[in-house]
Amino acid sequence: MDVTSELYIDVQPKKIAIALTEDKRLAEYQEEEQSVSFSVGNVYLAKVRKLMPGLNACFVSVGHEHDAFLHYLDLGLQFASYAKYLKQVQSDRKNLYSFEKATMLPDLPKDGSVQTTLQQGQEVLVQIVKEPISTKGPRLTCDLSFPGRFLVFTPFGDKVSVSTKIKSNAERARLKQVIESIKPKNCSIIVRTVAEGKRTSELDAEMKILVARWESILQKVQQAKDLPMLVHEETSRTVAMLRDLFNPSFENIYVNNEDVFKEVHDYVNLIAPERS
Repeated sequence: MDVTSELYIDVQPKKIAIALTEDKRLAEYQEEEQSVSFSVGNVYLAKVRKLMPGLNACFVSVGHEHDAFLHYLDLGLQFASYAKYLKQVQSDRKNLYSFEKATMLPDLPKDGSVQTTLQQGQEVLVQIVKEPISTKGPRLTCDLSFPGRFLVFTPFGDKVSVSTKIKSNAERARLKQVIESIKPKNCSIIVRTVAEGKRTSELDAEMKILVARWESILQKVQQAKDLPMLVHEETSRTVAMLRDLFNPSFENIYVNNEDVFKEVHDYVNLIAPERS
């Protein structure tokens, strides 16, 4: 017999709760504070404000009251390719230079120095990995990543990694082969555990969404004038929680808040249009 799965989203002034039920029994429950500013995952085009050679790091202004911190090791192995490509995108405001045509430069050395890699005033594309706390600004990375339900998309690089939680060697090989056949050049993909058993069409649909997200960022970078500029906002808490629990076989999704209902509807429409 098929299990009837339903999702309940309870929005309160100070928290959001999501409950997943199977045949009316609670199967999973997540709760998040509403007050948390959900800036992890946000991507900014920003400027290096100050180099800190003693820390092998720099401070970057992303518009928070405290400057954000970017360590040399968080520039990512592909930083040289990123930096060159960023200049190419910004040099032509009419035609977007395709990231599939970007030149892949050698990896950044792990024992390198921020002084020889960055300059004060240099523009960088950064993603928040740790939210600001008290007197500290956010922590940043230049190694951007965009998670979907089945895949995680990372611009540049050229690797396909399959979650170690997928134990079947045949399934791991199938997934790797599928992703290598559908992914664009100059990107790395992590295949998440929930991709196990998924059809090529489902994986391809999500790949297109993630690539479109990246291209949308590039279009904003291409036209950017005033920095810092938010070029990608991570989904709201509800959608982020929903992404971890969502299953297209849900019978019903119940929401008690109109704004959140719209967010959820838009998200479902994006990843499972036949269910919205």
